[in-house]
Amino acid sequence: MNALLNRVLFDQKSRAAFGRVSFWLVIALAAFLRLFNLGYPSKLVFDETYYVKDAWTLWNTGAERSWPQNADAAFESGHTNGWLADGSFVVHPPLGKWIIGFGMWLFGAQNSFSWRIMVALLSIASVALLMVIAKQLFKSNLWSLVAGFLLAVDGHAIVLGRTALLDGILMFFALLGFYFVLKDQATRDVEALTWRRPWLVYAGLALGAATAVKWSGLYFLAAFGLYVVISDALARRRAKEPKFQTPEIADLAPDLASFSLAWLLSRFVRPLIVFLLMVPIAAVTYLVSWTGWLTSTGGYDRDSNSNPFLALLKYHQDAYNFHVNLHTPHPYASNPLTWLFDIRPTSFFYEGLGFGQTGCAAQDGCSSAITPLGNPFIWLPAAAAVFFLTYLLVTRRDKLAGTILIGIAGGYVPWLAFMNRTVFQFYSIAFLPWMILALVYALSLFIRSRNALQRTNAIRGVLTYLVVVAAASLFFLPIWIGTWIPYWYWHIHMWIPSWI
Repeated sequence: MNALLNRVLFDQKSRAAFGRVSFWLVIALAAFLRLFNLGYPSKLVFDETYYVKDAWTLWNTGAERSWPQNADAAFESGHTNGWLADGSFVVHPPLGKWIIGFGMWLFGAQNSFSWRIMVALLSIASVALLMVIAKQLFKSNLWSLVAGFLLAVDGHAIVLGRTALLDGILMFFALLGFYFVLKDQATRDVEALTWRRPWLVYAGLALGAATAVKWSGLYFLAAFGLYVVISDALARRRAKEPKFQTPEIADLAPDLASFSLAWLLSRFVRPLIVFLLMVPIAAVTYLVSWTGWLTSTGGYDRDSNSNPFLALLKYHQDAYNFHVNLHTPHPYASNPLTWLFDIRPTSFFYEGLGFGQTGCAAQDGCSSAITPLGNPFIWLPAAAAVFFLTYLLVTRRDKLAGTILIGIAGGYVPWLAFMNRTVFQFYSIAFLPWMILALVYALSLFIRSRNALQRTNAIRGVLTYLVVVAAASLFFLPIWIGTWIPYWYWHIHMWIPSWI
């Protein structure tokens, strides 16, 4: 075993071969966990009652339509065209629903598999994308595989990858935007004042798409844009850009003119270029997602003004007022302060059977549950890693720590301003990849900080940790995918009362 471990970890050819095969093994694992029995339950789960039906009317009419009361049962039984003529007031942009609707168009809206397939595919793609990002950040195939493995087997990611909600789609586009930003940072010329930064354009496109799924994509756009501006400024400083030195009076004029131009370019023009490369393309992407509503008739607020763009503006005002005034009590609402620790997961689905009912052989009954509860052996260490990286950034100005934390800044920090709003733990899927990157970075530092004699034991410790993670995921898997289990077995998964 030791010989095999040493060969995989330290032999260059073995590591390369292992990296090529293991990348696809992680993808296959993620795919299995997201696609296995994806059509169960053949019922609309939690907010699927909105997004699935909205997606289908959007795909067929160009805008979301209202449905009769208690329409879910008819829709679930295959009667999927029972929408009304009236437009439906929805408070999220259309792109995520267009994506869900595409799967329904491909496989038939009467098939519950079709409701979820596009979200599942994007969730699988997110695992692959995270591995590519981790490889770019850590320069290591092994650590990229660890990152992908943790996202592949985490319950929060699995459930959000098997449910037709918008948040997993938001995560994918935010992660894609982050990838493009990293590519820009790797290829930029900090000395040249140039518009030739195509990766920023791609980032604007991806983050515009994120915003077109949910408005919280704007936070990622702002965070990543500020990161690029600040990173550019720091890179120029490290490149020892000439600074103003007080000259003799006789030489002041030409030097001052040169300094003033350089100062102006550095402080204003360069950030303006970043803004113009990212924000307009994001805005156009967002607007294009509304094409169906703009070009159709009967959508909510569509006829409020003869100018469709003014009508769209009114729609946005109505949606904004809804969001800021959303204080409706909900039994599974959770304070954003608790999100990093996964204290109050949202119950998406629960059904129970009594003894002898439909084959239930357990004396105290049987349960089928779908709960986006994160693997606690991932979430708690990852939360600790976020604080550790914050410490590294503040005390040591660790660049990599700062790069990873920008995803937390865009995906999590803004929600701290909405602690009195009705919000839910599952929103945290949007920034989960960066929590995992923080954890992977902390693990890598743990191994790198060991001396040669200690390193092998440190590696064994990390491998043991990954085995524990895998075992915990196997244990929790039934309550992530809705497997029918005895009630007592469901209950032993509820380690703390707030998980129930």
